[in-house]
Amino acid sequence: MSDEGKTPENGDPQNVLKETVLQEEILAEEARLNPEDTFKFKCHPGVTCFNTCCADVNIFLSPYDVLRLTERLGISSTEFLEKYTLLPVQQDMNTPVVLLKMGDNEAKSCQFLTEEGCGVYTDRPWPCRMYPIGLATSRDTDDGWRGERFYFLLKESTCQGHQEARELTVQEWMDEQEVDAYDEWGEAYKELALHKFFDDYGPLPPSKMEMFFNATYDLQKFREFVFGSSLLERFDVDEEFIHRMQNSNEALLHFGFLWIRFAVFGEPTMKVRTEAEQAVQDMLDTKKKDEEEKSTPETSPSTSPQKEAP
Repeated sequence: MSDEGKTPENGDPQNVLKETVLQEEILAEEARLNPEDTFKFKCHPGVTCFNTCCADVNIFLSPYDVLRLTERLGISSTEFLEKYTLLPVQQDMNTPVVLLKMGDNEAKSCQFLTEEGCGVYTDRPWPCRMYPIGLATSRDTDDGWRGERFYFLLKESTCQGHQEARELTVQEWMDEQEVDAYDEWGEAYKELALHKFFDDYGPLPPSKMEMFFNATYDLQKFREFVFGSSLLERFDVDEEFIHRMQNSNEALLHFGFLWIRFAVFGEPTMKVRTEAEQAVQDMLDTKKKDEEEKSTPETSPSTSPQKEAP
């Protein structure tokens, strides 16, 4: 792989930031593709570079990527995140960043790589499915217009798959790679990650960042929170949906997204039970009062208070 794909040592956030800048430079130079545009590519054991691209590379994982891999491996999200990922942290980050951790061998190969290829192929992450096609999207506008979305071809000199004769459209490639579910979940997470809340209030405090992380990535801890606390007693959640959450990680992840919108962004995605409404309101009022007292600047009366998050 080229330098743009090197794994950040020990999850160094500065290296992640550098890669983001490099990716932006690549996007500015590469031709933009539509779903109907064609390209030539085929990856198979017969190409001389087979398996070499699955090493020393940054694979950013979405919540759905983690969900699929944990179910494939038959382990909890907590164990998966500890064993197979890196979690870079930087001061001004708005949402969690989860990277697939490469192996400790000299080549820094993906931990799921085998001599025959990907050992988790049917549940491989979205970036692995899409390669060599990249996707770029911009933020949706405040008045409801969807941000620009376009594709581009990642064509590295070491990849011999581009020399194959097989030609297909971008849409045909995506259909073959079965990315629809990944795209749907990716769009839903993008709405959270690019939420206007961050423009108004900036990065989350540690407690809410942990809540965001658990509700999107560490579903084992979020499950313990949902079913091990009084949450379902305080909020009106459909009984059928509760049953689905008990048996489906996808249903629980959907609930997690709703919870983030309510508990972090202050949106009315959750309905408080009538008998608990006053108690919850009293709790929120007390919490808001405490936060206002803590944030009151101890300077001259002319100092303007900063905008407070809900």
